[in-house]
Amino acid sequence: MCNPTKDGGSSPTGLVRNEKRAYFQRYWTWADVARALTVTIVHFWCLLAPFNYTWEALRFGLILVTVTNLLITFSYHRNLAHRSFKLPKWLEYPIAYAAVFALQGDPLDWVSIHRFHHQFTDSDRDPHSPKEGFLFSHVMWIFDTLYIKYKCGGRNNVMDLKQQWFYRFLRKTIGFHVLMFWTVLYLYGGLPYLTCGGGVGGVLGYHVTWLVNSACHICGSRSWKTKDTSRNVWWLSLFTMGESWHNNHHAFQSSARQGLEWWQIDITWYLIRLFEVLGLATDVKLPSEYQKEKLALAR
Repeated sequence: MCNPTKDGGSSPTGLVRNEKRAYFQRYWTWADVARALTVTIVHFWCLLAPFNYTWEALRFGLILVTVTNLLITFSYHRNLAHRSFKLPKWLEYPIAYAAVFALQGDPLDWVSIHRFHHQFTDSDRDPHSPKEGFLFSHVMWIFDTLYIKYKCGGRNNVMDLKQQWFYRFLRKTIGFHVLMFWTVLYLYGGLPYLTCGGGVGGVLGYHVTWLVNSACHICGSRSWKTKDTSRNVWWLSLFTMGESWHNNHHAFQSSARQGLEWWQIDITWYLIRLFEVLGLATDVKLPSEYQKEKLALAR
């Protein structure tokens, strides 16, 4: 069994995991430290919220997490990662920039990891495989960039984004935008906006997103014959903007709609559909009836 070293370790080809990756007693890159600090700070502010809040600030935090999480699913996930629809660049770039304030990283990094997840789902090379434990798939994978590189290789699966100056710019300056975001929150509303907006809103946004990686591969229902453990978790759909129809998503990865039944709430799809009606979203992809019949489980 080979383990990733400070320099990234050996090639991921033929990788086999026989033991769990150490969470803390390993080499931490500057990116690991920066990510851990960001997540820790957000959780610390959330703990301070009961002592530094106003109802206005709390309402702002809930609105903020709703908007930023919707932008992550709309932009990073369905538009950039899967190209399930197209937007004109004058609209694509501002929406992708606004999604940065969900504090889930820059588009290049987010999209690369997600594409690797679909390429290697539930295997030893899955960036956040549920086979390595709930805690790992939920959050700990985020702070182990060398392990992801060891398992998946370099970020050569996002060349479409690397060729665009805007995404290269965000990649290099992501830390500045996060600090600017926190500064604006504080200058606008003081400590209550920082603890409720950056803290409460941030923690809620983090964990509902992380539950898609963890819970949606452990519990829930299956409607489609996918070669993985993906599950649909109905009660989570409202909070994840439709992302928890995860078995649907793994069955039809390029579909702009994940809540495929009329009763499956998919707020992100409603927004995409609105943009399509307005003529702003084009080439909107949906699964065909033949594709559905081919993958449908006996009901």
